[in-house]
Amino acid sequence: MMDYLKIFNWGKLRILASGVLLGTAGVKILSSVDAKKVYTNATAAVLRVNDCLMTTTTKIQENAEDILAEAKEINRERAEEKIVSNKQTNENETNIEM
Repeated sequence: MMDYLKIFNWGKLRILASGVLLGTAGVKILSSVDAKKVYTNATAAVLRVNDCLMTTTTKIQENAEDILAEAKEINRERAEEKIVSNKQTNENETNIEM
C-alpha cells in the first residue's frame, strides 16, 4: 500500500483541492449582498451611458438627414437652372438661324 502512496502525485491533488476551495469561496463572494450592489451600480452606469449614446446618435442622425435634404434641394435647383440655361441656349440658336 505504501507503494501506491509514493506513486500518487500529491502536487496535482493540492492544486485540485485549492481550485475547489477557491471556486466555492468565489461563488460565495460573487453572490454576496455587497457584490450584488456593485453589479447593480455597474449596470446602472451602463444604462446611463447607453442613454447618452442614444441621445447623441439621434442628434447626429437628425443632422445627417437635414444635410441630405439640403443637398438634394441644391441638386434639384442646379438641375432646374441647367434646364433653363439649355432652353435659353436653344432659343438663341433658333433665333440666330432664322
